[in-house]
Amino acid sequence: MRTARLLLRPWREEDRAPFAALNADAEVVRHLPGALDRAASDALLDRLEAQRRRLGYGLWAVEVPGVAGCIGFVGLKPLPFDEPPAPAVEVGWRLAREHWGRGYATEGARAALAHGFGALGLEEVVSMTVPANTRSRAVMERLGMHRDPGDDFEHPGLPVGHPLRPHVLYRLRREEHATG
Repeated sequence: MRTARLLLRPWREEDRAPFAALNADAEVVRHLPGALDRAASDALLDRLEAQRRRLGYGLWAVEVPGVAGCIGFVGLKPLPFDEPPAPAVEVGWRLAREHWGRGYATEGARAALAHGFGALGLEEVVSMTVPANTRSRAVMERLGMHRDPGDDFEHPGLPVGHPLRPHVLYRLRREEHATG
């Protein structure tokens, strides 16, 4: 999938090193459970690509043609748990810090949403993060997503009492995307 500045594509072998570098960056993973070592990053990349092949959509590698190879990921994925707000499809992104602040997350996520509401026929897409992740929340708002505090939840993949367990949830319905 192409946007004005980005290429969203399947993962390649040469993406492993830059993906591992961003997953090891403490600032990139500040609002995630922790940094990943190379083996864990490679395993994540393998799971992402296998999910994309299995479902026909997923978290694609993001490239800035002529500027940078793999700078991270953006795309759609089913929520990885069974409790509400699941079942749902999430739009998500993770980019190398040196590419922050350029609008790449918003641009890539807009393309992913168009694909989700168009080719995939989704009725709604969600996005979630911890309350303190103001950068990602700003992307969600630029995408036209909205938050109802009543939808906020405790992430079931993290233990009770974990500081990252509280999550905010943003939603975008197909008809809002078409008119927004």
